[in-house]
Amino acid sequence: MIVTGFRETLQTSISEKRRETAIVDSLSSTEVGDLPALSVGEAIQTITGATSHREKGGASEISLRGLGSFLSNTTFNGRDASNGSGDRAVNFNQFPSELVNGIKIYKTQQADLVEGGVAGTIELGTIRPLSFKKRRVQLEMKGSFSPYQDRVVGSDGLGWRGTASYVDQFDAGSLGEIGVAVGFQRNKTNNPEETYAASSTWVACNPAVAVPAGNCSEVSREQAAAGTPFALVPNAATFRQISESDKRDAVFGAIQWKPSPTLDINLDVQYSKRDYSENRRDLNLSELRYGLTNMEYDENGVLSHVEGKTSLEAVGTLLERQEEYLGGGMNVEWQATDRLTIKADASYSRTVRTDVERSVRLRTDPLDIYGNRTAINNQRVGYIYDVAPGSYAPTLTIDPRFNVNDHSLFSDDARIRRDELQRRNEIIAGRLDATYEMDGFLRGIATGVRWSKLTYSDYDDRVEITQDDRNVDRDVNLGCRTIFPQRDYLSNAPGGQLSSWATFDPVCQFQGYLGTEDPGRNDDVRSVANRDVTEKTFAAYLMANYEGDLGNMPIRGNFGVRAVQTRVTSKGLRSDLEVVTNGDGSIRLVDSGVFDTVTIKSKSTRFLPSLNAIFELRPDLLLRVAGYRAMSRPAPSALGAGRTIQLEDGTNFSSVADAISLITANGSPRLKPLMSWNADASLEYYLNKDSLFSATVYYKQFSGGFIPVVLNENFSIGGQDYSIPVVQTQNSSQKSRVYGLEVTLANRFSWLPAPFDGLGGKVSYNYANSNFKNEDIRLGAVLDPETGVTTPGMIPAANLSGYSKHVVSAQLYYSLGGLNLQAIYNYRSKYYQDFVGGNSQLRYVRGNDTVDLRASFDINKSVQLQLQAVNIFDEPKITDMPVQGSIRQYHYYGSRYFAGVRVKL
Repeated sequence: MIVTGFRETLQTSISEKRRETAIVDSLSSTEVGDLPALSVGEAIQTITGATSHREKGGASEISLRGLGSFLSNTTFNGRDASNGSGDRAVNFNQFPSELVNGIKIYKTQQADLVEGGVAGTIELGTIRPLSFKKRRVQLEMKGSFSPYQDRVVGSDGLGWRGTASYVDQFDAGSLGEIGVAVGFQRNKTNNPEETYAASSTWVACNPAVAVPAGNCSEVSREQAAAGTPFALVPNAATFRQISESDKRDAVFGAIQWKPSPTLDINLDVQYSKRDYSENRRDLNLSELRYGLTNMEYDENGVLSHVEGKTSLEAVGTLLERQEEYLGGGMNVEWQATDRLTIKADASYSRTVRTDVERSVRLRTDPLDIYGNRTAINNQRVGYIYDVAPGSYAPTLTIDPRFNVNDHSLFSDDARIRRDELQRRNEIIAGRLDATYEMDGFLRGIATGVRWSKLTYSDYDDRVEITQDDRNVDRDVNLGCRTIFPQRDYLSNAPGGQLSSWATFDPVCQFQGYLGTEDPGRNDDVRSVANRDVTEKTFAAYLMANYEGDLGNMPIRGNFGVRAVQTRVTSKGLRSDLEVVTNGDGSIRLVDSGVFDTVTIKSKSTRFLPSLNAIFELRPDLLLRVAGYRAMSRPAPSALGAGRTIQLEDGTNFSSVADAISLITANGSPRLKPLMSWNADASLEYYLNKDSLFSATVYYKQFSGGFIPVVLNENFSIGGQDYSIPVVQTQNSSQKSRVYGLEVTLANRFSWLPAPFDGLGGKVSYNYANSNFKNEDIRLGAVLDPETGVTTPGMIPAANLSGYSKHVVSAQLYYSLGGLNLQAIYNYRSKYYQDFVGGNSQLRYVRGNDTVDLRASFDINKSVQLQLQAVNIFDEPKITDMPVQGSIRQYHYYGSRYFAGVRVKL
């Protein structure tokens, strides 16, 4: 009987798990485009212990065993892959699942794997055309529908994705065998979003000190330790409506040439380009800490009620992103003798992401756009912030005398801003491996070397213009008004949420204010915040494979050691800062244009021993044990040598020093890899091709963590010298640990009578327990490196970034003839999610679960119909900050539906 669909994929995955030496879980198919998901990220989260961080309603970064994505390593055809996020976590939405044939997750390490995965290594693989052994032309077309996008005025919520692939083999006579594989995909879709978000900076406010005409009085760490109460209040809050378009093109290609039975040459390339635009319409409450009264809060400082006054801002933004990925390489495998095999590999991976964001802000004023007094007669409007018990959606009630839908009330302090952010990540690598087969207990010796050079650079350029000519404001205000672009905004959120406000077209506003839709970036994009990091790695390993009998019990496995030397060179800029006063009375700091370069170097050498052993207790029962040392590198952006200066909101400052909220190091070049000693034991029972039960226990002992430190640095600002504390992150000596249990059960209910014997499924569960600590930069514990004294934090530390205690994945499938049905359930408990580059306040994502559906029907051997539904219960994503329960943001993405047809020729 020929097995197809999800059952075939599950059978292949069980078979591969059984063959592997390390503890491995996989998802693979012998057919092109048969991974059961719309994206690689969604496919990975069906694998035991893997879960994703959701962005735009889809799976993006992956965490293994409930541990953060920064503790994992991802390779593409055995090579490191670059990304445009500034970290090492690959954005799996960049790769079409239709063009990836295999996914493996190595839960334990072995010496010949590329280093960099305390939690594990994710290996993506494309097809090798000669191994496919047949000609195949495949065409696939999917249409998509998003109900949320359909609510956007002028949009029908429709999208599409088309995929074409070709695989063939040729007998070239004396030249040997040649295989070719090529695939193309275009994806045009939309990812609507409705969200409320508080700012990324929260302050501990003293409720006992009244400040009727200013921001609340802050509580220091020392005051909090002495018993001063505090409530956690964000600087600002935003209601945001988003409509967007997203076009992605991808090309994958491979040529495999075997000129002789002993020589195999592979060349592969992957290219993807994403053009993305996002129209944002924001209503900002920009001064939530002004004139606060009647604060209600709990013992953790979580705010439940407050009354205050704030400026209101109508902000229109057009964000345009272009992201380009190019990767590939050449691999040569030579069977030098019957026993000796030599492999050489050279690879290249580059990602360039450029964001251009044009936004225009209009603020409230005592006068409307026509110069008339408003009902409020003040720049600031009264508001009430209230959180009902058990609710995740704060209700912000604005003084009813102020009509947020009246365009004329947004009349002052026009700010025209253009931001361009570019991140560039490039990896060049090469490796040489040799394997010598032997007789006896030691079956082979493998050795090899690897060299790589990673470069990461970024810049964030800003052109900002403010003006307060009311006549100009009035002309642009009247000419660029738009109707609120969405029906039923936040209609699914609890409480009485705002449903609309006055909106404007930012491109029209740019034209009206500046005479151009885009003034372009500054001629000089240098800044003290820029990063320029080079990381060079040299590694060598020696590994032995063994196989024999322990009494009557077969055993096999490997042991070895990998040595890794890393050299980091990080360049940062330093400049005097000048003070620019905006038209609204606020200030900003700009570089003087004269820069000095600071170069910081760091070096580390680590040894990574490993042991994997498999005991065949019975032909269908395996016991695997593993012990190894592993490392996870800091994100490239976390190795920067720049500085980021945050200013307080508002205008009433007696000095520049008072206006500076926080200066943080834009990375810490001397950060060392996070190291851990690890032990795993797995019991696996293989009843038949469709059935598996496995249980794995694991333990990880970390040799250090991270802690903020404060060092005083001198800054020249506005012609005066200031000594200002700068916060940066360094490795701590504190030890921590993670232990956990991972269980998988897969089965087909073949004992049921027909047609119910087509039912089957898989369920996996991971439990992890960790005592790791990540401190909040503003409010957590902080170390004085000169005295060695640690000041206690005001709020609890977070755990590992991405750490979830509970992760569940379940799939139920039904196969009958050409009909395949599948339901996929994913659950992840709450976790701390670091910001890219670190050095920010603590952000927690609440636990969430999603349900996806998938169906296909084979009309014949050549034609298949497909239906898919994603997030069918419209589960929102909810985040807290800086402590759990303190609501920062919630997102609604809605469900998405897909229908398509696949043709095989």
